[in-house]
Amino acid sequence: MSDVRYPIGTLEEFAATVGRDRRECLGLMVRAPSLLRAAVQHLSSSQLDTPYRDGGWSVRQIVHHFADSQLNWYVRKKLTLTENEPTIRPFDGDRWSELGDAQGASVEPSLVLLKGLYERWVPLLESLTSKDWSRKLYHPERGWLTLADTLPMHAWHGVHHAAQITDLSNRMNWI
Repeated sequence: MSDVRYPIGTLEEFAATVGRDRRECLGLMVRAPSLLRAAVQHLSSSQLDTPYRDGGWSVRQIVHHFADSQLNWYVRKKLTLTENEPTIRPFDGDRWSELGDAQGASVEPSLVLLKGLYERWVPLLESLTSKDWSRKLYHPERGWLTLADTLPMHAWHGVHHAAQITDLSNRMNWI
């Protein structure tokens, strides 16, 4: 049986294949908000509160995590484009998922946030020059990264979380 944590494979597997193509990555980013919305649109509140795996986050927490994570990365990208090799601040996604909004708030505000965020973010990324893509940031947990290094992660992240939810829906016969 495949690992339910990674229904589309790991980030490393993705980065070694699809992640090599900038256009493909940007295309996946464009589709991420609608993939996530489609994955949750038919779910009830109790289904949203179902963990996608034993010991894992609920569907609701996944949606809020994705919005939190991508919002953080959008700001990090802007800092990298406007500052000289900034050290970015990590955030503890597990701790954020324990907060009240991640555990109980409607997913709709996060879905709306993601749609608007990506409507700003993807055109920004599409406008970058080769020199821009080579700009560096320092992530205290991941080390030095260029903006190009981070793109496969963003493309994978949305598809990854939408697939976790869709996989759960299929396993639970919710679809």
